Parts: sequence; structure tokens; C-alpha cells
Amino acid sequence: MDEVFAQSKRLFSLPLCDKMKLLRNEKHRGYTPILDELLDPENQIRVGDYKEGYYIGIEEKNPGDDSGGEMPFYGPNIWPAEDLLPGWRKIMEKFHREALEVARAIARLIALALGLENDFFDKSEMLGEPIAVLRLLHYEGQISEPAKGIFGAGAHTDYGLITLLATDENFGLQICKDKDAKPRIWEYVAPLKGAFVVNLGDMLERWSNCVFRSTLHRVLGNGQDRYSIAYFVEPSNDCLVECLPTCKSDENPPKFPPILCKTYLSQRYKETHVDLDTYKSSIDENLGTQHAPML
Repeated sequence: MDEVFAQSKRLFSLPLCDKMKLLRNEKHRGYTPILDELLDPENQIRVGDYKEGYYIGIEEKNPGDDSGGEMPFYGPNIWPAEDLLPGWRKIMEKFHREALEVARAIARLIALALGLENDFFDKSEMLGEPIAVLRLLHYEGQISEPAKGIFGAGAHTDYGLITLLATDENFGLQICKDKDAKPRIWEYVAPLKGAFVVNLGDMLERWSNCVFRSTLHRVLGNGQDRYSIAYFVEPSNDCLVECLPTCKSDENPPKFPPILCKTYLSQRYKETHVDLDTYKSSIDENLGTQHAPML
């Protein structure tokens, strides 16, 4: 994990012109510039999150012909050139594989807690062939001002089953234990070296009929550079997420309608990320500068 953090810093320290050559594609692989993502439009009065990121997914499996665009979250990764960042790809692929095994172990505990067989989430349509995404994150030395709508990352819940989050030694992550409370009460999560913060996702909330609630969280910048490693674990594209039989009854009917994983993810990504067409007119003029395109 120390090496992944070190390699993440190497990537984000590259000139912007090199990072923009790795700009994310329609499959959500690659680099996301500062202000690319807007997670809490109701409270963020500025244009977006003061963070940059890098998406890496699973690419050794090809779930079928994607010519029709039916597999929106599968496809080859975008990798920095080996001569630019030697060994970078190998390190990230190793972390990706090992983090997935951690996530599967946690999912087995969740299954038992819900009265299911421990291998319930190991099925091929779930974590057998998941949409597991590693995202490197770098928060600039921006000071957040919640009253003015300025955040490192706006308040949001993650989309999938669980997220494994590793952080550096700098504070910044806050959670709200009761997301329905008014006003919301925010508290910091202290960094713990070598540990994962486990965020519960929206799909787990839907599956469990709110037995487990997705974790509302945000990031406040305090003027320090801050790095984190997020590992998002979601089922396959065609997994139907619907209330589990152990989580419903006549007195407690399902609270959410069934939905395909790819449908839910596509909606959420579209809501939170800048349209890629926004970059096309400005990317050439910005490749030679150290400033991100104005969005």
C-alpha cells in the first residue's frame, strides 16, 4: 500500500499536459481533472470537487461483444507509458487483484449478517465478475469552506456494494451517521495506516431494504495535499439489484424497485461527471499549460 501511494503521487505530480493525454473515456477509465466531478450540486455552489483522480478497472475479462454499448463499465484501461512511469501498471494491477479478495471476504460477512449463505455475493452475476474499480485520488491544498459550498469532495454516498478506502495521514474524510438528520452532524474519520475504511454503498442499501444504510461522506480540504485510494466494488452490469428475501416481510415490504446495476451506475456517473464533450474544445489549448480546462 505504501508503494501504491508513492506511485499515485508520481502520477499526479506529472505536468497537466501529460495527465490530460490520459483523460478518462466513456468507460470511465483514466484521468479525471480537478473540478471534473460534482457530487453535491445542492450545496456546492462552485463548479465541482477540488480533487483529481484516476480510474482503473478490470480488463482481463471480456463479457461479450460491446459494439452495441451494452457493457458501459467494461473495457481496456488507460495506462501511462512505461517509459513515463516505469512499473506503474504492474503495481496497480497487483493492488487491484488483492483488494478484490479483501472485498469478497467482507461481502461474505455481510451475507451472513443478512441471513444468507456466506457465498451469496460470490455468484458470477455479482462479485464473480464484478465492476471493481480502483480510483486514485489527490486533493490539492485547497481549504474547504462548507458555508460557501467549497469542498474537496461534496457529500455523497457510493454507488455499489462496498468501497474500501485507504487514506494517507492527513485528516479530511467526514461521515454523517444519520443522513436523514436535519441538520446533519458530521464527524471526522481518523486516518489509520494500513487499514481500510469500509463505506457501504447504495446497492447494499437497496438489497438489504435499509438494514444497511449507505454511508454519507464528504472530504474537507485543510490546505494540505491529501491522497487516498478508493476501491469501489459493484456487481456485474446485468445484475438485478432487488430486495433480498431475508430483508422483506408483509410488515416490511421492499422500499426500492428492482434495477439493473448498469442502469443505476450509468445514471449516477452521468449526474456527477462533466460531459466529455466539454473537454474537446479546450483540451488542445490547455495541453501546453499547467491549468485545468475551465468547466
